[in-house]
Amino acid sequence: MKVSLFVTCLGDLFQSDVGKATVEVLERLGCDIDFPESQVCCGQPAYNSGYVKESKEAMKRMMKAFDHSEYVVCPSGSCAYMFHEYQHIFKSDPVWEPKAKKLAEKTYELTEFIVDVLKVDDVGAKFEGNVTYHTSCHMTRLLGVKSAPMTLLSNVEGLKYTELPGKEQCCGFGGTFSVKMGPISEQMVDEKVQHVEETEAEYLIGADSGCLMNIGGRINRKGKPIKVLHIAEVLNSR
Repeated sequence: MKVSLFVTCLGDLFQSDVGKATVEVLERLGCDIDFPESQVCCGQPAYNSGYVKESKEAMKRMMKAFDHSEYVVCPSGSCAYMFHEYQHIFKSDPVWEPKAKKLAEKTYELTEFIVDVLKVDDVGAKFEGNVTYHTSCHMTRLLGVKSAPMTLLSNVEGLKYTELPGKEQCCGFGGTFSVKMGPISEQMVDEKVQHVEETEAEYLIGADSGCLMNIGGRINRKGKPIKVLHIAEVLNSR
């Protein structure tokens, strides 16, 4: 099965290990991975900030970059959802709407792809530690991926899981929301960190790098001994 990696901006600039882990997990599961080098930002930050016209240029470039792909897999529910949103943004455009629909039909978040497409529940990972899991907003509420991450984590040998209180609550990141509404975002992430502490987990795991960067940053500023990991890194542990 041929898979194109959509690594995302955060994966490219700040969390390259997440991209590497994604590739290694998928290769062990028999996938042939390629990386379209012409990929850029999916346009989500600009689009969510109201710069619709400007963001469309990035979107068109992404549709061209992944036009050849059989499957597109992304280690970020938020960015994967943005590819699905293209078909609504380009609705009634005779040239780009068909391309947007084509891209949406073959784009998956990492855990969704492993469980729903590859039909794998256990990737053979081993990870010792007490963990909790942050369910990111875009991934669960918009993309609709809820059970796949938990299915995979439940089969990781040595992992002990505790459900996060208030797991449905936003961490306060929200892309540009955390910049525009800093004081409110800070209160939201403080509440999230408090809930993580309540679980007594050693590790906070998530599937969206933006959320993990936000929560992890607050954990570090508060000097809490909690490590933050992307689910791809856990699934790649042996």
